[in-house]
Amino acid sequence: MTEQFEDQGGFATSDPSPLMRWLTSRVMTRLFKPERIEKRRVAAERQRRKEGSPHRVEYFHQIDDGYSHLAAQKLAALGARYDVELQCHLVNGPRGKNVAEPELLDRLSRYDAHQIAPAYGLEFPAEVDAPAADLQQQARAILAGQSPTARVALVAPVSHAVWQGDGQALAALAAEHGCASDADTAAALAAGDERRAALKHYSGAMFYCAGEWYWGVDRLYHLEQRLAGLALDRRAGEPLLAPRQEPDWGDVRDNGSLTLELYASLRSPYTAVIFDRAVKLAQDAGVNLQLRPVLPMVMRGVPATREKGMYIFMDAAREARAAGVPYGNFYDPIGDPARRCYSLYPWAAEQGRSVELVSSFLRHAFALGINTRTDAGLKKVVEAAGLDWGDARAHLGSDGWQQQLEANRLAMYDSGLWGVPSFRLLDANGEPVVSLWGQDRLWVVAREIRRLLAG
Repeated sequence: MTEQFEDQGGFATSDPSPLMRWLTSRVMTRLFKPERIEKRRVAAERQRRKEGSPHRVEYFHQIDDGYSHLAAQKLAALGARYDVELQCHLVNGPRGKNVAEPELLDRLSRYDAHQIAPAYGLEFPAEVDAPAADLQQQARAILAGQSPTARVALVAPVSHAVWQGDGQALAALAAEHGCASDADTAAALAAGDERRAALKHYSGAMFYCAGEWYWGVDRLYHLEQRLAGLALDRRAGEPLLAPRQEPDWGDVRDNGSLTLELYASLRSPYTAVIFDRAVKLAQDAGVNLQLRPVLPMVMRGVPATREKGMYIFMDAAREARAAGVPYGNFYDPIGDPARRCYSLYPWAAEQGRSVELVSSFLRHAFALGINTRTDAGLKKVVEAAGLDWGDARAHLGSDGWQQQLEANRLAMYDSGLWGVPSFRLLDANGEPVVSLWGQDRLWVVAREIRRLLAG
């Protein structure tokens, strides 16, 4: 989820030159190869030893962010289990080009946090509004008055009081631990923002360790595995604090009464990671799949920063490896390649092969390193999808697909979503059961399918 970051792509333009497309593709492919990541980790550990520094994990807490409230509840346990120096920084939410829809993101963080909390043994209130501004400010003041290490034990009770709207509990915490002045609170937030920016990130609920970022409880398992690999786990062999969630829809099969809407784009790394698994889940569970492609955000004119693009591609590569999904040999399909394939989508749908076309395109662009901008590359995509290239050429460049993709985008926004991949599960009456953003939310879809079928 949401990942919570999708297909914005960062520093790429919507129509790069052939040379820039090739250079970007080679750089991104090289940067996130497993051996390159491991090499950077070894170098970071060598530098740490040379400096005589402790193993350190830094956490960046955003008071009004639902995902931060979940992460805060794991913080003390993380520090107790792993032999690291754990620090907690206060930060503001993402701004500018790093967040396309801030109001939607804030709302989704609350809805989504409630959906996933029980699976991690955490709590988050249902249908809650953003915390009151005065409670937020008091919470920041309490935490700002503590050192980064002292905040580790205090952030969870403070966050709990804020999200429960419990002013009395906050007052008691303030009386016990004190509060920073408004000026010192602002300085603490500025320092947290500055530290995060220096480490090249932009969001709350983030963990940083020796050159790598981990988002919220959803990515905590990556961090735990890394710390365990450094022999820092004090309880080695026990279950992780926040294990990876896997889809499980049970043994009962639907008869097509449920519908899974899948919003996807042809230039989304996270869509490439989850697409085939989402299709397989629907098939295996007997759920009707309705594919609703949308235009990539960059091609909609939504800007993003280099930092965001780098994080997206790194995180998608890491998630793909964890899931055993072929990924990483990348040839950027932004712009013309995506448009050319979208122009074939209505025709492929008439042949009953629209899902196969999208799957093939994503595989060739993100796993096989095929230049889908050329006829030779697109021919491979089309034929691997079980379609005839000769017939496809007659439809290449056709209009009409734009209206369909725009209708899908509007439907996605009406559901409170704006990025891809997004899922919407509908019941037998066509009513939405759950609407979620992110490749790491397929397990929630599976859980709801299991619940509906069991009932």
